This record gives sequence, C-alpha cells and structure tokens, in this order.
Amino acid sequence: MLQVLMNQQLIFGVLGGLGLFLFGMKIMSEGLQKIAGSRMRKILGALTNNRFVGTLVGVAVTMIIQSSSATTVMVVGFVNAGLMSLVQAIGVILGANIGTTVTAQLIAFKVTKYALPAIGIGVGFKLFSKNKKWSYIGEILLGFGLLFFGLTVMKNAFDPLKTSEEFRQLFMLVGDNHLLGILIGAVLTMIVQSSSATIGITLALATSGILSFEASIALILGENIGTTITANLAAIGTNLAARRTALAHFLFNSIGVCYMLVFFPYFLQFVSSITPGDADFVIQTQDQVARMGGSIGDKPFIARHIANTHTMFNIINTIIFLPLVGLLAKLSTLVIRGSDEEVEFHLKYLDNRVLNTPPIALAQARSETRRMARIAQEMVIDTLDFLQDNNLKRIPGLEKKEDLTDVLQKEITDFLVALSQQSITEETSKEVASMMHMVNDIERVGDHCENLWTLSQRKLDQKIVFSDVALNEIAEISELTRNFLAVIVNALEEKNTGVFDEAHRLEDAIDDLEEKLRNNHIRRLNTGECTVNSGLIFIDMLHNFEKIGDHTYNFAKAVVGKK
Repeated sequence: MLQVLMNQQLIFGVLGGLGLFLFGMKIMSEGLQKIAGSRMRKILGALTNNRFVGTLVGVAVTMIIQSSSATTVMVVGFVNAGLMSLVQAIGVILGANIGTTVTAQLIAFKVTKYALPAIGIGVGFKLFSKNKKWSYIGEILLGFGLLFFGLTVMKNAFDPLKTSEEFRQLFMLVGDNHLLGILIGAVLTMIVQSSSATIGITLALATSGILSFEASIALILGENIGTTITANLAAIGTNLAARRTALAHFLFNSIGVCYMLVFFPYFLQFVSSITPGDADFVIQTQDQVARMGGSIGDKPFIARHIANTHTMFNIINTIIFLPLVGLLAKLSTLVIRGSDEEVEFHLKYLDNRVLNTPPIALAQARSETRRMARIAQEMVIDTLDFLQDNNLKRIPGLEKKEDLTDVLQKEITDFLVALSQQSITEETSKEVASMMHMVNDIERVGDHCENLWTLSQRKLDQKIVFSDVALNEIAEISELTRNFLAVIVNALEEKNTGVFDEAHRLEDAIDDLEEKLRNNHIRRLNTGECTVNSGLIFIDMLHNFEKIGDHTYNFAKAVVGKK
C-alpha cells in the first residue's frame, strides 16, 4: 500500500510539476513578448545575409521568446514564405541554440524560495494594475514563479527515488552508457516537444542526487537532437528551402553531439574548471543543509554545472559551424534534392507556425495586407487601361488578380482571427481589427473593378460607342480614382497616418465629380446626344467608380487608425 502511494505521489508530482513548469514558461514568454513586441520587429528587421548578424538575431529572439523550437519553427515559416534565404536561416538557428541556454542558466539560480512570492506579486500586478506595462510585468513574474514552483514540485516528487536501488542502478547505467542517455534525452524531448521541459526534468533529477553529472550531460546532449524534431515536423508540407532549413538544424546539432561524444571526458573537465564546486558533491549532514540549502542527498552544485555545459556546448558548436554555414546549406541541398515549382495562388508572407509569437505574426499580416493592396492597385490600373484600349488580352490577367484578392481576403482574415485568439496586447488587438477592415475594403475594390471590365465587355459585345465627351468624362473620373488609391497604398507602405485630410478631400472630389457627370449624362439623354443602352452602362460605370472611392476612403480610415 505504501509503495502504491509512493508511486502515485511520484506520478502526480512529476505530471503536476511539469505542467506548472511548462505553463509558467508559456506565461513568462507571452509577457516578455508583449513587453518587447516592437523591439522584436526591429530585431527581425536587422536580418541581413551577414551570418554573424543572423546569429545575433537568433540569440536575441530566442532569449525574448524563451524557446529555440519556436524560433526555429518561425524561421522555417520565413523561409517557406520567401522572406529568408537558407544560409541566412541557418545563421539565425545557430544563434537560437545559444539563446535557448538562457533558460537553463535561469533555472540554475537558487531562487526557488522566491517562487510563491513571485506568483503572488505577479497575480497582483496582472489583476489589479491599470497600467498595461505593469500588467505585462505581472505576467512575467507569474510565469517565473510558476516555472520555479513547478520545478520544486518535480524535485520533491523525485526525492523518494533516492532510496530506490532500482532507479539508482538505472541512472548509473545511463551515466556509464552515454549513447543510451542521449537516446533517452532525444526521445523525451520529442515526446514533450520542449527542450526546456527536458532540461527542467534533468535538473530536478540531478539536484535531487539521483543523476550523476555524466548522466545529466548525456541527457542534455540528447535534448539538443530531440529539439530539432519540432522544426522538422513543422517543415512537413513546406517548400524545399524550408525543409532544408529544418534538416540543417538537425545536422548541426547531431554532428555537434557526435564530436562532443569523442571529447566527452575533456569537455566535462573543461566545464568543471570554469564552474565552482564539485558537480557530484552530495549534502550529507544537517550542517551542510543549513549552509547550502536543500536536503540531505541533494547535489547543490550540479545545476550550475549542467547549465554551463548546455551553454558551452552550443557556443562551441556555433563557433565551429559559423564559418561552415555555406557548407551546411550545400549538405542540406544534397540530401533534399529537387526544385520548387512556382505557384501563382499562394500566401507569400503568412505562416500559421508563428501565431504563438504575436509580434512576428502581426508583422507577417501587415506584409500580406500590403501585398494585397498592391495587387488591387495593379488591378485598378489594368482595368482603367482596358476601358481605354479595349484590349481583351488583359481580361485573363485581371480575372487572376481578382481571384487572388478573394483568396487573400479569406486567408488573411482567417489568420487575423486566429491571431486575435492568442494572448495579445490591446494595441495589437486594435491593429488586427483595422487590418480586417482593410482587407475587406481592398477586396471590394477588386469586385468593383470586375464590374467595370464586365460593363466594358458588354459595351463591346453590344457594339455600343460612347461619345467623345463621355469617354473624356470616364477618363477624368478614372484618373481621380487611380490617384486616390495610389495615395492610400503609399500611405500604407510608408506608415503615413497623416494622410486622412487628403483622403477626405479626394473622396469628396470623386463624389462631386460622379454627381456632376451623372447630371451631364441626363442632359445628353434629354437632348438625344446618347442612347438609353449606352446611358445605362455609363451610369453603372460612374456608380462603380464612386464605390471604389468609398472603399478606398474606408481603407484610408483603417490605415490612419480611425477604423
């Protein structure tokens, strides 16, 4: 009965502790992203083909979001969208491997006694602070506290294993057989899909005195292989460059683990020489408990040794591979052969893999919305040219652009809805709503372009000829409409929020011109200068120009934040 209770305590403690640990990591990561949202965009804006800059970007982004898997998945998404080259992506991934070691360094600090106060203070800031910045700081503190409280729960759950000879023999086997330890670390990371979770479990076992330093390092090396599986799973269904990026991550970490195994004893000696204390020192007396904290049987120095090993492995591996980025890219290309076929209807910037990182997802949505606006602008220009030259060869291209704006409206809206369901700031929520309005109005501009070229085709089919006066009037309102959309699309590109007065003036000008041209047409009907059939098409054209002006004006309101 006692054994059953002990087993139950172990299972519940590990599951509950791991759950708190992962939930704490998630909340802390979201809080950090909200605090550093604009900085994230600036960091990613610094991306160049310089591999050293890319590596620094990888370190910075991973430190902010506290997940190398998330950074790598994000990079795979960027490569798939054509925003990043394979060589550039490998540089970022090298940096991500270093950035993720911050988690282990953070955990290795003996701050578990501050976990509960951090939770209390964090909840206080989160629930009762009206200042958004303090509310986000509350999330960070809450996540920090839950992370360490979960770690404490796991450690306490493992404590009874100290007296279990079976477990001691098992973990001695892991210490003696490094390949087995690497395999266990890799499989465990693949199962929980979080390298941080594997590190947390390893540190809990090690500090409880159950794992030796050698066994811990074998598990950590395995975690470095296991964490690459997440990116390779994310790359399924993507283009060749994205799959090669994920493979490069796997090769980089796997090759690093292989040569580290060869120099395993020397590497451990190096880490021990730069880290104070004996990694496998065990607390054996109450006097030592009073001085060092913990309990009898704990290893007080091993956590810092493990964290330093994790950091040094990734730093050394990055230094070795940084000059070999091009070679790694070629190796990935050799393994995954072939060339991508160009697809006309596809999302260029959006990737659902980055939804867990709202600042990046928002930047992608902005890019796709700008692309949609440019396509609509091209459609307006081509439509107006068709009204002038009646060249039917323009119609297939116009139809493709109209279909593409329909696809983009649906996909961008779906992406923004999914983004709005994440933990996002109030500013992000407002911008998401504005972009939803933008894509709807841009799509409506495309619909009215379709109406215009359909009316022009009907005019040709029925052999209707406009008078020179009517043609000049259509050209006049065409030019005004073209200019209006160009002004607003440029404002979106340049983030010009001071364009509203100009938008208001141009929208009024189109309305006034439409009314004036309608009255002119009625006078021509009364004098017999034009026929009823041509008059109906002319009036419908004026109506569609006026509607394009209305939707462009609504688009402008969203650009300046008034909608």
